[in-house]
Amino acid sequence: MAKDNFSNQASTYAKFRPTYPKEVFEYLKEVVKNKNCAWDCATGNGQMARELALFFENVCATDISQKQLENAFLVKNIEYSLAKAESTFFKDNTFDLITVAQAIHWFDFEKFYSEAKRVAKNGAILFVIGYSMPRFEGKIDEILQDFYWNVTGPYWDAERKHLDNQLESIPFPFRQVPCPIFKNEYRWTLEMAEGYFNSWSSVQHYIKKHSENPVNSVINELKSFWKDNEKVSFPLFTKVGIIEKD
Repeated sequence: MAKDNFSNQASTYAKFRPTYPKEVFEYLKEVVKNKNCAWDCATGNGQMARELALFFENVCATDISQKQLENAFLVKNIEYSLAKAESTFFKDNTFDLITVAQAIHWFDFEKFYSEAKRVAKNGAILFVIGYSMPRFEGKIDEILQDFYWNVTGPYWDAERKHLDNQLESIPFPFRQVPCPIFKNEYRWTLEMAEGYFNSWSSVQHYIKKHSENPVNSVINELKSFWKDNEKVSFPLFTKVGIIEKD
């Protein structure tokens, strides 16, 4: 069942986590024919839901973290609610689209897929997207790869492996739909990088065990190499399927 690893740093998550490129939503506009109602499952602070609300009549956005929902974007046609991915209060045959952004690796797959099938309309789209460790250039990337794999690596939950292998290890019992490869690139200040690393669940686990923040040390190491706005790219990967009723 989904874990709540982000309530403690909900405001940091909302401020520093990357969003998704416009090409993602252009794709969804095209592949989803009926745009009455969408469910953004494990919405966090509503990054995905906010964009869906621009072209869906109604968006239902759920999360297991009340603190995450308290930091969510307020939009008139988004209804936020506290609910588990695997068990919701939605009626059968409600949604034209179900999205899961950077969260499915936490789910009980069998139970979530059963719930998704129940609440989806026949032929609805399930769109899953995620990203793994961001990549930088040169010495900065070398330092941060070491930080990811060796310093914080032992403190990631086991489910993190699904992101490291780009969701290839998760079951996906739906007829898959072709999807382009999306790119997410930014220019970051060191402060932005620091905020992002502090949103990691592994960092929170490290702090809990050692009573110190490992991000402080790596930021000090990066200061000698960081320019004003360093290029960062997030590898994005997707699984897209059609939910067909028996």
